[in-house]
Formats: sequence, structure tokens, C-alpha cells
Amino acid sequence: MFTMRVPLSIISTACFIHAILALHNGLAVKPPMGWNPYNVFLCDTDESQYRAAAKDLVASALPSVGYNYFNLDCGWQGTNRTANGTFTWNTTRIPSGVPALGSYVHSLGLKFGVYSDAGYYSCDFVNGAAHWLGSLGHEAADAAAFTSWGADYLKYDNCYSVNETDFVDYNPPFNLEPHFTAMRDALSRTSRPVVYSVCEWGVQDPARWAPAVGNSWRISNDIGPPNSWDNVLRIINQVVPITGFAGPGAWNDLDLLEVGNAEMTVPEQKSHFSFWAAIKSPLLISTDLSRPSQDTLDILGNKRIIALNQDDLGKSISFQRRYTNDYDVWSGPLADGSTVALVLNWKNQSRSLTFNLSDVGFTSAKATDLWSGKDLGIIRNSYTTNISAHGPLVLRLSHTTPSPAPRFTYYPASASKNTLSGGASPRTANSSVTVVGDIGNGGTLTFTGVDGGSSGGSKLVSIDYINADYTMRNTDCSNCRNAFVSVNGGPAQQVQMPLSGQVSFTASSD
Repeated sequence: MFTMRVPLSIISTACFIHAILALHNGLAVKPPMGWNPYNVFLCDTDESQYRAAAKDLVASALPSVGYNYFNLDCGWQGTNRTANGTFTWNTTRIPSGVPALGSYVHSLGLKFGVYSDAGYYSCDFVNGAAHWLGSLGHEAADAAAFTSWGADYLKYDNCYSVNETDFVDYNPPFNLEPHFTAMRDALSRTSRPVVYSVCEWGVQDPARWAPAVGNSWRISNDIGPPNSWDNVLRIINQVVPITGFAGPGAWNDLDLLEVGNAEMTVPEQKSHFSFWAAIKSPLLISTDLSRPSQDTLDILGNKRIIALNQDDLGKSISFQRRYTNDYDVWSGPLADGSTVALVLNWKNQSRSLTFNLSDVGFTSAKATDLWSGKDLGIIRNSYTTNISAHGPLVLRLSHTTPSPAPRFTYYPASASKNTLSGGASPRTANSSVTVVGDIGNGGTLTFTGVDGGSSGGSKLVSIDYINADYTMRNTDCSNCRNAFVSVNGGPAQQVQMPLSGQVSFTASSD
């Protein structure tokens, strides 16, 4: 007999051995930082707003801590090309022209980014009715135009990728990669270095092919609008299996920042910013900086958190442990040999929370709180502090003492002595692994013969699982699965399992 520790913790098996095939264009060696209008202005930004926003960015002093890209998004394009096929801009919205706007941005000491689309038309916020120009089939001419206008950055979107009537398709019937390699190759033939941001929303698992195509790749659907904490959680769950694919010059892009916008609380915004920084996502502000609150400036300007993002090693944090409906633990290495540990409070209440050093592999460490800058001295075994509702704890750990790795007894789910019911059945995962599927909706799996030890007591349980079924929108358990585990007939405990993989494109044949 044994009892299970509550809340049950989950250790993901979402680890992969792979080689990072980076673009190697010498750009974005560290994640880009800057400003983009979409989350605050959608596709309705005009030249006067762009010029004012660029001035506001400079006035905020945020460029001094690294935010030096000023990027356009949808809505600046024209709807027709010139007679010789040249890309045009909307002369009503951008009366002075994009080249002049680019020169103005450069005159402020900022770098200039433009936006286009790998489809027939670009994305818009009027359900595809705008029909702004896309670059599909015109990659060479458009790359030449963008760079002649002074572009230093290109965000390349994915609307109308299938045909001229299909606005947004999350399951296109062909491989999207060639759409994005075409623009990569066109940019490489120009004489101007351009950071290339692949924005195909995580469709067809870009982490496994986009490192050789772009300097960053979107891993998920948009963070908003609407801005919400649930969107942040959806994206966090989706990045779990792919953190190892990021590295210098090639980054997982979790989408624009919502810091400074309504709906999320200040602690939620701090969690959002901490996670994006430590995961090594590009940090692109997307809020109105004409009258930013002090909280907004304090979050966006925290040099200790920014340093995580810009760390020379370029290693993302990775998922370590989830205490369901309680808190997450993530960690990763830094260039100076220290470790960053990030704890996210899932409870919507301020509370005292204990972080166990063993969850990141240590028994003791010298710790610094990266939000406050406070030196916590040597902590041993655990650290207890008050954390705001949905707030973060971010610690830099140095002078660490490793803890022994936990040892587990492995019980295969497909063992003949186990009991399957309600439709649960064995499945072959590969030549050496058989799993049990169709658990849930009445399907159950019961392990028998589990050794609880002679004295019983509390035991740590780790569950190996496969879930590559991602969602583009928020659900009750966005990009995760809920399981309910009962021990010896006791009350069932909820376990929330984030993604272990994502579905890639597989061509069909007749």
C-alpha cells in the first residue's frame, strides 16, 4: 500500500535529441527586441501613428536596454502592384511612402521592420476582405523592394496560403516550408542583412524545419486579441516540447508582448514577460507608449530579466515540473554557469509558496531574486516566499550543489497484468514501445502489482505520455490533457499534462 503525494507532479518526457540547423545569416544571434503595433492598433496604423509611436519608443528610453527594432504590421500595403510588378503601399495610410518612413525611423537611431505574407494576400482584421498584397510568387521582387526601402526586419505571415479565397487555413493540404524558404532565398540574394521572422502560427511543427529557414518562427496562434491570461497559458503549454530547438540565430517566437495592455494584472504581465524572456522569445513590445504606466516601464525595462533573454549562451529554459492547479517549475543554464529557475503561480490568489530546489536538480544554491534584485544568500533544499496571484518567482542560482537524480521503478502501461476497460487499448508507438491509448471518456487503465515499499508513505510518481494534438484556440485545457489518478481506490487527483510533441505535415497519396 502507498499513498500518492498531492498535488501530483508531472515530469514531462518531451525531450528530443536533435541538431539545430540554424539559418547562419549572422543575424539575431540574440533574440530581437523592439516594437510592433498589432496588439494595440491591429491593422489600422497610419503614418502619423507610426511616426508618433517611434518617437514615443525613443522617449521611453527602452531602446537603451535593447528595444531597437521598430516594425510595421498589416495594413500598410497596397492592393495592386505597379505595371512592372512592384509592391505598393497604401498612399492614404502612408502618404510619404514607406521609404521615407523607414528613413525617419533610422534617423531616430532605430532599426526598421516591414511586414508581408507568404500567401496571395496578407492577413487583416476584417475577415480577409482587405486583400492587401501578399508576396507569394513575387519573392525576389518583393525582397528587393523591401531592402531598397531600408528594411532591417521582415515579419512574414501565412494568410491566403492555399488559394485566393481561403483566408486562414490551419491545416493546409501541402507543405508550407517552400513558401518560407522562397523568401529566405530571395532575401539572401539582396545586399542588405534582414532579420527574417517566420510567422506561420506553429502550423506543421516549424521548430523542426524553420531553424534553417528563419531567425525565428511563431510556435502558436496569436496571443491576442483579446488579451488574456488564458492565452499565455495556452502558449506556455505549446512550447513545452520544443524548447531545445532554439539557439543563437534561431528562436522560438511566442508572439508579441501584451505588457501594458488591459485585461491582465501587473503580476500576470510580470509572469508573461519573465517567461518570454527566459524562453528566449523575441521581445516585441505591442502597447501604446504615448502614456505608459510606471508598471509597464518597470516590467519592460527590468535589466535583470532582459539579461536572461539576451544571455550569451542562448539556451532556453525547459519544463521541469508541474504541480497541477498549483505551480510550474522551469529552469535553464546561463553563460556564467548559473541557472535561472522560474516558478509560475497558477492559483488566482496571493499566497506563500515553497520552491523545492530538487525540482531543478539542486540541494543548495546562492540565490538572487531577479525581479527585486535582492540577494537571498544560500538557500538549502527549499525557499518559501509570498507570490502574487498568477505571479512569478524568478531566481538566479549559483554556487549550486547537485541533488541525486530521482530513481524510478518502471511499470509499462501495456503490461498484461494491467486492467484496461471502457475502450482503452494498447497501441504500438514504434518498434520497441507499446503504449495505451483511448484513456478517458470512460476508458481507464489500472496498474497492478505496484510496489509501494514496506513502509508505504508518500511516493513521487512520474508518468510517461504522448500528446501531440495541439489546439489553436483556448479550451478548458489548452494544449494539454487532464488525467485523473486514483491510488488504492482513493480520491482521484487531477494531473494536467502539457504537450509532448506537435503534429507535422504528412503528405497524402492516392
